[in-house]
Amino acid sequence: MKNIFVIYDTSCFYEIVILNYFMSVSGWDVLLCSLDGKAVRTMEGYLVNADAALGDIRREEIGSLIVPGGDISKIDREELYVFLRELKERGVLIGGICAGVDLLEKAGILEGVKTTHSADLDIANDHKVITARGNAYVDFAIEVGKELGLFTDEADLNETVNFWKYHQRAEEIDA
Repeated sequence: MKNIFVIYDTSCFYEIVILNYFMSVSGWDVLLCSLDGKAVRTMEGYLVNADAALGDIRREEIGSLIVPGGDISKIDREELYVFLRELKERGVLIGGICAGVDLLEKAGILEGVKTTHSADLDIANDHKVITARGNAYVDFAIEVGKELGLFTDEADLNETVNFWKYHQRAEEIDA
């Protein structure tokens, strides 16, 4: 299964980089996809090459799709909304962080789902849809990782949480 990060000009790369790291070191197939397959300039100023155009990825091969925040008007397209609705119908894990949640809402996939828009939460996970506020990027990465089964066991999860969320050094975690 392919795990897709939708990237676009002004996308906030920092919001997805930890999750991308978790997936990559776990050996998961990760693709950065722009709508047209071309490189994008992130909010942080990085020029990032896309692996493919989103429309070139076969939907049945997608295991998860993540939308970071940024100026979503850059990807405000009905074709993307149809794509997202089809993935939700298939039960694919969909995540949105910051303005990415706005995009999921515009696509109509948040109806009947507990989200950061429908509740005063920093992160929400309901019906295979994970949403987060922009400052909850570590929690978002951990929650998506848990949902996808990236952690080998409870000890691996706890070590990850302690390191990434609570900034404990390895020697502090092992003690």
